Amino acid sequence: MSSIAFIIIASVVFYFSFRAFFRVYQNIQLGKPFDSDLDKAGRWKDVLLIAFGQKKMFDRPLAAIFHLFIYLAFLLTQIELIEIFIDGIFGSHRFFAAYLGGFYSLVVGLIEVLSLLALFATLIFLSRRNLLRLPRFTKAELLGWPQQDANLILLGEILLVFGIFTMNSADHLLQSISPEHYPSVFLPVSGILGPILFGSLDASTLVFMERFGWWQHVLVVFGFILYLPYSKHLHIFLAFPNVYFRPQKPRGEMENIPAIMDEVKSMFGLGPETPVSDELPVFGASDIFDLSRKNLLDAYTCTECGRCTSVCPANLTGKKLSPRKIMMDVRDRATEVGNTLKFKKNISTSGERSAYDDGKNLFSYISKEEIRACTTCNACVEACPVLINPLDIILQLRRYEVLTESQTAESWTPMFTSLENQGCVWQVPQERDAWIHS
Repeated sequence: MSSIAFIIIASVVFYFSFRAFFRVYQNIQLGKPFDSDLDKAGRWKDVLLIAFGQKKMFDRPLAAIFHLFIYLAFLLTQIELIEIFIDGIFGSHRFFAAYLGGFYSLVVGLIEVLSLLALFATLIFLSRRNLLRLPRFTKAELLGWPQQDANLILLGEILLVFGIFTMNSADHLLQSISPEHYPSVFLPVSGILGPILFGSLDASTLVFMERFGWWQHVLVVFGFILYLPYSKHLHIFLAFPNVYFRPQKPRGEMENIPAIMDEVKSMFGLGPETPVSDELPVFGASDIFDLSRKNLLDAYTCTECGRCTSVCPANLTGKKLSPRKIMMDVRDRATEVGNTLKFKKNISTSGERSAYDDGKNLFSYISKEEIRACTTCNACVEACPVLINPLDIILQLRRYEVLTESQTAESWTPMFTSLENQGCVWQVPQERDAWIHS
């Protein structure tokens, strides 16, 4: 009966989680394709060093060490999770123990030590958010659901660890009572906790506690799987493709606008004459359909850690711009559009994209005051541990405002006028050719 219940629950969980993960994939597909056929060897190197190796996390060593405890515990626990699935399906107990011998004890023992360290790190992270209230965790964009989301995941990690130690503590005592069913395994933490917590219990109660811990662990894992597509912790999966597909151009290099480049080439006789069109061109981005799929992947990868905002000079001087909020707003808009469409039709072509109109766009989430405050210094891009680029989205929104809507801050008008007349952002009373070589 236990195996049947496990299979039924697992099937339901994987069915609904697949639908939710696929919905995220479809939301990302709402963006425009991007070029990814570049240096694949360099991309895999970045994945190993940055996504898998957590290289950029160590720009802040203290937080990185605590994060490393949770990360390593997560990686190694997957081995035990595979065994739990095998045991759940076939009704066995510690399936790998008979085949791995002493190495099995080493792995399980290491998992216990890392789980204890992960518990300590989780308590530290909860304290930083809710007791110490570090500035980057108290910004306006984190009020409400984002703050609850972070706490729910951390509380879930505590439940996972308690499930492991409850299961292993009872298992440690049962090894001496029923060795034919409970193989001898060295448990460095549960070997101490078991006699203290459950030493006075009889065999049947110990079996119940072992099963209780096992099912608690399994059900929390299933809860994580169902919850991740709706959480900022989706980054544990998306960080890897996001790093792999990172742009390989130098940071800060802006992409040329094809329509303007063709016009300039035509003016200098370097290309075919640009055909005259009655349709006004659209520059930059006003909604998610105008962004690339990499921009949307960035948004869904963001873990809302706030490192970008904490180094943003505009934010530090009290302006409204928060690069983290930009990413959260893009993700919220993509989710909103995806939920509205429900994917009943294919909107992959530009005509179908332009036909979609719910009366809102990205500017319904992001104010022009925010995007105008950006100094394009790339501090946010440099700070992100998984190579998310808020600046690219900000620049595309600003291009739309300036080039398509012909709107901008009044204080920028003299700069644009000077640039148009003298080819320089400063009001130099000479032609560009006269002063550029002086």
